[in-house]
Amino acid sequence: MNQPRNVLLVSHTGRRDIAMEAKALVTCLRAKGFEVRALATEAGELGLDGLVAMEESRAVCDVELVLALGGDGTFLRAAELARKAAVPLLGINLGQIGFLAEAEISDISEAVSRLQRGDYVVEERLTLDAVVTLDGAEVGRDWALNESTVEKGRPARMLEVLVEVDGRRLSRYGCDGVVCATPTGSTAHAMSAGGPVVWPRVDALLLVPISAHALFSRPLVVAPDSTIAITVEPYAPAAVLTSDGRRTVAIPPGATVTVRRGEHPVRVVRLTDQPFTDRLVAKLALPVDGWRGHRLG
Repeated sequence: MNQPRNVLLVSHTGRRDIAMEAKALVTCLRAKGFEVRALATEAGELGLDGLVAMEESRAVCDVELVLALGGDGTFLRAAELARKAAVPLLGINLGQIGFLAEAEISDISEAVSRLQRGDYVVEERLTLDAVVTLDGAEVGRDWALNESTVEKGRPARMLEVLVEVDGRRLSRYGCDGVVCATPTGSTAHAMSAGGPVVWPRVDALLLVPISAHALFSRPLVVAPDSTIAITVEPYAPAAVLTSDGRRTVAIPPGATVTVRRGEHPVRVVRLTDQPFTDRLVAKLALPVDGWRGHRLG
């Protein structure tokens, strides 16, 4: 007999409709010869037959794929597991926009068939590594697929920062924060802060100030091998480093956050060669016929 092909299912939980969609997905995967694992905590909440409950430390051992069933938040949570083992990650959208997802739940039968045949490609998505240092000593670090954001720790206080690129001072200003983003994350927090949309295949890093009180506060696109340093002024209130909106590291006054290209990418499954332009139009409902409708003549 052929050995089962292992996949790890990471799912949004807590809603009855999602459990039903997860059941349909698990049934489809098992029919195609896949053994479906789930994190022990999620397996209990889903309450589905056919799931192999695994502790997080062992969940990605010997798996062929990680499947994220949910929205972008679920995808980013699954990316934490997939990145550790360099396992390809497929997003299946159940959220509102699901920019990071490759498949919709309505297309799941065809998607699983393609997974069974190996009829897909894997793209490596650039990540960020961020290190917090104070007086030359490391006090924290994290990584991100979308963005590493230096934010003010107190809502009522402005953050005072010095921004440097490649060891050269760029600007000092008061702001609500600074977003350092990847091309993958350019359609997330960076875009809402006024940054540009960057095609995923472009190798670059983005720097986007948030509500900066300065004459020059333009978003910047820098080289993929550039180093961005953000120093919180010693007299300023404490700040926080937020990674993908999920994890936080405290930034003491006077500390510096150094952001550079991540050592380990996230491997993302692509099922089709859909141009990014089409994805952008579909996900953001862009008015290709004009804001007032298309007019001839």
